[in-house]
Amino acid sequence: MEHTTGAHAASTPPAIEADRLSVRIRRTPILHELDFTVPAGRVTGLLGPSGSGKSTLMRSIVGVQRLGGGTLTVLGRPAGSASLRRSLGYMTQEASIYRDLSVLDNVRYFGALHGKSAADARGAVEAVGLADLAKRKASDLSGGQFSRVSLACALVGDPVLLVLDEPTVGLDPVLRVDLWERFRALADSGCTLLISSHVMEEASRCDTLLLLREGRLLGQLTPDHLRERGGSHDLEQAFLGIIRADLDRQAAGLPVPAKEHAA
Repeated sequence: MEHTTGAHAASTPPAIEADRLSVRIRRTPILHELDFTVPAGRVTGLLGPSGSGKSTLMRSIVGVQRLGGGTLTVLGRPAGSASLRRSLGYMTQEASIYRDLSVLDNVRYFGALHGKSAADARGAVEAVGLADLAKRKASDLSGGQFSRVSLACALVGDPVLLVLDEPTVGLDPVLRVDLWERFRALADSGCTLLISSHVMEEASRCDTLLLLREGRLLGQLTPDHLRERGGSHDLEQAFLGIIRADLDRQAAGLPVPAKEHAA
């Protein structure tokens, strides 16, 4: 899906730029010289098997992970710059909310950090389908509801860049569709979204995809290009095809090919 014209894409600076980005954690290499750009005002999916480095990359982008090498620029500034704090929304895999506060009070607290009103907080709660539970204490919620509160806290600040680590895990299909419609509306309004997911059907809703495996970038391409390159209309099978080809190259001792990028 391409929702931004070529002229707009050419004139708008990327929201994120990585140049030979590397990260080590306790001396163990996690990300290996990644080069990519995330276009502004688009939905970019981050795909990869467990342990591929997706969460580490997201932590690097929001400035809570020290870089080991290369550069990472976010909204025109070095990742981690204090001036970026009010421009970013971040949802981790583990919900980061206060269990002893109600749903609405959690979102109001995070909204206040961005100068947002109580009405803004209620709007974020409604956006994730929790309006009927707004006064319920977070500790009394189910796992899926708990995650949705965390998502509302990320949304309430009206971020320029929204980074979501597995935002739909544990949610029912109807709510997943509702949230993806919300994500599309945010992108259409100018917000940039970077979303990791293990649900390959969700990859089809993204404008462009970053494919990670073992901390290396296998490609940056559109869903249609993924189908073409992976040799299958099924996105999951196409991605597995790319991984198998990468394994075959490694077994044969062949060099890693130049990274492919979405048009």
